[in-house]
Amino acid sequence: MDTNELAAMLNMSASWIYREAAKLGLKGYKLGKGRNAKVLYKKTEVLKWLEQQKIH
Repeated sequence: MDTNELAAMLNMSASWIYREAAKLGLKGYKLGKGRNAKVLYKKTEVLKWLEQQKIH
């Protein structure tokens, strides 16, 4: 999934995803080089991360 899809899923802005995802442990995969490279996230990793955020 791309950054915009992840942002919609988490109900956050794309800029928040770019800024905070790595800090939270969401690993992005960069396609290409430079500033305009597309960043993708594995849906399975995102769902696993969400499961870990569950409040017990």
